[in-house]
Amino acid sequence: MFTQALLAFIALPGVVAIGIPVTWLWASSHTRLVQPLGLAPLLIGLFALLWCVRDFYTSGKGTLAPWAPPTHLVIVGLYRYTRNPMYVAVTLILLGWALSFGVPGQFVYAVVVAFAFHLRVVLGEEPWLARTYGTQWAHYSRRIPRWLW
Repeated sequence: MFTQALLAFIALPGVVAIGIPVTWLWASSHTRLVQPLGLAPLLIGLFALLWCVRDFYTSGKGTLAPWAPPTHLVIVGLYRYTRNPMYVAVTLILLGWALSFGVPGQFVYAVVVAFAFHLRVVLGEEPWLARTYGTQWAHYSRRIPRWLW
């Protein structure tokens, strides 16, 4: 399962939050740090993402990949504050890249990705979680906000 978890991390948030932004910066020659404070959301997001992946693996007994999802509903760690901390973390990472290197296109990318996350959660993940975990999901989703508000 560790190999699946690692591959899922590289393939999914690794590409979206690190691969695409770094390639974009390199290809557009935006390699100079223009706002060091932008590193704060980037590093906080990276820490939160790794924490969530660990919780999926240890508490959920699965990975973040759709082909090997957790077998238990994950309600520990950052999942006590938001039902979607991984998506929040990736959005923070993307905003951190945009702020740190001053690339307006990366801010637009972050907004588009965040909107896509919202659609994925509302139209795909939440109905699946409701079918899979029934009353446990219903109780959890009433107590914990979808996002941070």
